[in-house]
Amino acid sequence: MRIVLLGAPGSGKGTQGSKICEHFGIPAISTGDMLRASIAAKTEVGLRAKAFMDEGNLVPDDIILEMMADRLREDDCKSGYLLDGFPRNIAQAEALEQVAGLESALLIDVSDGEIEKRMTGRRVCKDCGRTFHLKSIPSKVAGICDSCGGALIQRDDDSADTVRARLCVYHEQTEPLVEFYRGRGILKIVDGTIGLENVTSEVFEKLGARG
Repeated sequence: MRIVLLGAPGSGKGTQGSKICEHFGIPAISTGDMLRASIAAKTEVGLRAKAFMDEGNLVPDDIILEMMADRLREDDCKSGYLLDGFPRNIAQAEALEQVAGLESALLIDVSDGEIEKRMTGRRVCKDCGRTFHLKSIPSKVAGICDSCGGALIQRDDDSADTVRARLCVYHEQTEPLVEFYRGRGILKIVDGTIGLENVTSEVFEKLGARG
């Protein structure tokens, strides 16, 4: 199983990605984790990436691709892997084809309106970090954490303006990957609004397995 996971922020990719990795026994690979590991290990490519990061610059695609190629050669990737957060655009996807033969591009499809409802309704306990939602997972007492009694707050990342800005970036940069992978004949689409268990069942069915 060599999978790239697609979907807008708040579509449920993280939840479904964890279930996929657990079911198939494959690692989840994100550029952030990969960068941190390479830098901590002081690999040659990691040190080159760190030089860009220390100057406040984005790590160039060629360094990310070199790091990705190294990561995919590790033993835990022999049975497959799941990529989340990379590629982010067509140029990265085309370059990735040189180092990774993907079998499936799985899109968790959720409308902008639904994503905005999900993310702007989230509340987090400022003391223990437990997450609630105004509609789907409300606390017993409004504004108070069920676990520790701390105050529930809305994170800056979950404000309406921030959510809309992130969605704009997604549509401009990452959404074109849907058509890119459709053209490659490996795109699989799952409706991300049919309930958690149903989404998971659909994911496994699309990937040729049972949940």
